[in-house]
Amino acid sequence: MSSHLKDVHDIFISIGSNVDKELNTKAGLDSLFDTFGELVMSAVYESESVGFKGSNFYNLVVKAETSLSINEVCRVLKSIEKDHGRKRCEQKFSPRTLDLDLLLYDQVILEQPIELPRPEVLYNAFVLKPLAEISANVLHPIANKTYAELWHDYDKSLQRLWAINFEWSPTKL
Repeated sequence: MSSHLKDVHDIFISIGSNVDKELNTKAGLDSLFDTFGELVMSAVYESESVGFKGSNFYNLVVKAETSLSINEVCRVLKSIEKDHGRKRCEQKFSPRTLDLDLLLYDQVILEQPIELPRPEVLYNAFVLKPLAEISANVLHPIANKTYAELWHDYDKSLQRLWAINFEWSPTKL
């Protein structure tokens, strides 16, 4: 690889919405595609809201490649959320038009500016199942198990989720 090419990093992003969820999930995917190019996409799952009473969520995980830094990726994700009507509020658990979280950036382990890998990978079925679907043999850098093993060992009675019919293809040609 020539030295003038930037390093390419594998990133995994969770996508969630419970406000106009089909529209906002598709719009979020369009924006991610416009930013990162080709996306590897899990199935889309519907799940009950966690931490508050609210409408069900649509959730999925996508894998992309980027030469952006972790800080730049986080800025891009926040900008996409804002562009799609995401309002930041004091309350951690609340309805969302679009929620984009950087779950993994290669095998980086970090506490600041964000925690990587994201802790919810290990305890939210709506993150772990779709992540395991598209990265079954990737090793969690802290748990030292593959995502397939982590999903296999996960107590499925903790959170219900179910795959839904969801079609999306990039609108940009």
